[in-house]
Amino acid sequence: MPEKNQRLPGELTFTVLLLLGSLFLLAQAYGISGFESITSAGMFPMLSALVMVLTGAWVVIRTRRTTPVERVDGETLTGAFARQITPSVFMGFTLALLAFMFLLPKLGFVVSAYGFLLASMRLLGSERWGFNALVSAASLAVVFLIFQTVFSVILPKGTWLVGVWP
Repeated sequence: MPEKNQRLPGELTFTVLLLLGSLFLLAQAYGISGFESITSAGMFPMLSALVMVLTGAWVVIRTRRTTPVERVDGETLTGAFARQITPSVFMGFTLALLAFMFLLPKLGFVVSAYGFLLASMRLLGSERWGFNALVSAASLAVVFLIFQTVFSVILPKGTWLVGVWP
C-alpha cells in the first residue's frame, strides 16, 4: 500500500486532465457573453470555471510535489492504474448502458430497458433469474404507467417492433 505522501498511478495525469477540462470550460463560459459586465449571462459560469482552474492548478502543483509509487502490490504502474480505474462492475455497467443507448431506437424503451435491468441485476451479483425477470418486469410496468399516464410522455417504440407493440 502506498504511503500517504506518495502519488498513486495515474494521479498526476488525472489532475492535469481536470485542469485542462477546467480551462476548456472557462473558454466556453467566456464565449457565452464575454466579459461585458458583472451582471452578464456568462459571469457566473466564468467565475465557477475560474475557481475550477485555480483549484485545479493548486491540486496539480501539490500532486506534482509528491513522490510517485514505483509498484503497487507487485504490479506495474500501468497494471495498477488500469485495475483501479476500470473495475469489472464499472466496465460492465458502461457496456450495458452503451448497449441500452444503441438498442433503444431499434428495440424501443420497454425491451431495451428490460434487458438493461436484467443485465444490471446480474452485474450486481444476483443469480436468481426468475426473480430478476419478475422484479424487472414489475419495475418497468410501474415506470411505463407513470410516464404514459401521469406525465403523458410517449416512450420510444423502436423500429424493429413496429406493429408488434401497441
